[in-house]
Amino acid sequence: MQIVRNRAATAEVPACDFEQQVLLARAALAAERAADWTKRILASRRSWTKDFGGDQFSLGRAFYTHYETERAKLYFDQAERSNATVERLLPGMQQWMRELFSAMARAQVRPRTGFCAAGAHIFEPGALVARKGGVVHFDVEGLSPLHLARRARSLSLVVMLQPAAWGGGLRVYDALYAGSEEPSATQRAARTQTVAYAAGDALLMSSFRLHQIRPFRGERARISLTLHGVEVDRGLFETWF
Repeated sequence: MQIVRNRAATAEVPACDFEQQVLLARAALAAERAADWTKRILASRRSWTKDFGGDQFSLGRAFYTHYETERAKLYFDQAERSNATVERLLPGMQQWMRELFSAMARAQVRPRTGFCAAGAHIFEPGALVARKGGVVHFDVEGLSPLHLARRARSLSLVVMLQPAAWGGGLRVYDALYAGSEEPSATQRAARTQTVAYAAGDALLMSSFRLHQIRPFRGERARISLTLHGVEVDRGLFETWF
């Protein structure tokens, strides 16, 4: 596994084999815009979605949290309303995320029908993820059985808005999904690298790659934007949150 570091997403984006590489674009989002979006998210707490009993929150509804807590129907019923709320609070962000995904993946992108567009994950200081780190996992919850059977090219984009004061990087494993959502002992023992984010950095990787948010300390919440995508035709991805 190799981490390919790019000076910025606006520069020439290198071609990547996402089965073997992770693409990190430094300063893909201007620091001023990252700070503004962070401020807007923190000021909109009443619009956050509580996930896993308050262990984490999101602005916009995230499919994987609803799927894992048996609230998938609520996710789809509220998708249009969720997108409207995110657009009202962070105007232009969802389109910007699709454009960034397109540039980094070197592909065309369209929204996935019926799903939520890009949203934000908020991990608060002192909460479970801060204390112990996130679950070691693959991003396969939004993939259909057909996507999995065909091993459709699937990517996850993360843009850091506000990193934790200390820690909170993303540990990526040299291990890929092999048919089970529960990683094996061999996969967990694979070589790892930890990406330390700065505000505005963007990371694009295979959704089949095993990864984990590392524990963090300090007074700041860890806030990031996320967009997932699956290739539905050659060079064309459908995306969701």
